Amino acid sequence: MTQVLVTRPEQDAASWVTSIQKAGFEPIQFPLLDLKPILAPSDVPAVLAKIQSSRAVMFVSANAVRFLAQALHKYPQWLMPFKQNTRAWCTGPGTAAALLACGIAESQIDQPPIHAKQLDSEALWQVVQHLVEPSFKALFIRGVDETGAIAGRDWLVNQLENSGAQTDALAAYQRQAAQLTSAQIQQVGQWVDQQTIWVFSSSACVQAVVDQCKQVDWSRAKAVVTHPRIAALAQQLGWRNTTIAQPGMKAMLASIKSMV
Repeated sequence: MTQVLVTRPEQDAASWVTSIQKAGFEPIQFPLLDLKPILAPSDVPAVLAKIQSSRAVMFVSANAVRFLAQALHKYPQWLMPFKQNTRAWCTGPGTAAALLACGIAESQIDQPPIHAKQLDSEALWQVVQHLVEPSFKALFIRGVDETGAIAGRDWLVNQLENSGAQTDALAAYQRQAAQLTSAQIQQVGQWVDQQTIWVFSSSACVQAVVDQCKQVDWSRAKAVVTHPRIAALAQQLGWRNTTIAQPGMKAMLASIKSMV
């Protein structure tokens, strides 16, 4: 049975593992990023004020939603702006589902159409740019890396600011590369030798494993990735056999099958 490595953080892996297993593959959960909350109770007043003053809140991932909701669970008033004029932005159905689970109505969520070629900031901008005016304020809910720097791309921020909008960012969680043991590093080499298929939904995961497994010949490895940017990084780091899956699990499974 073909093995498939699911490299997403533990918080995100379960549904992928289940779908891959149902499709007849052997999924192996191998998280390459560790996530932890960073918002303290003392941060809550400032967080609530930022949400209240924003016309749109951009959640960069489902984890951005979960960690923010976790930090504010004693303060249900954080949802009130979304019952009025504030829009909740996201780039994919997983994040949208997390927003719905928090109690934000579907009518208040803006996201790319599910049939979009890529579910990313560029596709979202096509949906929301008509909302933006000089007085518009957008708040980005993101993670920070291990240095404390805000993680993520600036493309959408640049589009908003070029349109005269004001932007701000709030870190809801910290992400860092999972530290691999010597046994895990050895196992990585074996997986590459065995033609195990890697699945990446984050460039940071590719970087994390390559940085720690310097002796591995990545030109022999197989990977299915969810975006051209991830494929570009993987190829830059030595991967020669990558396939870009279109959005959705059905497309993901088809891409995995194409590499067997």
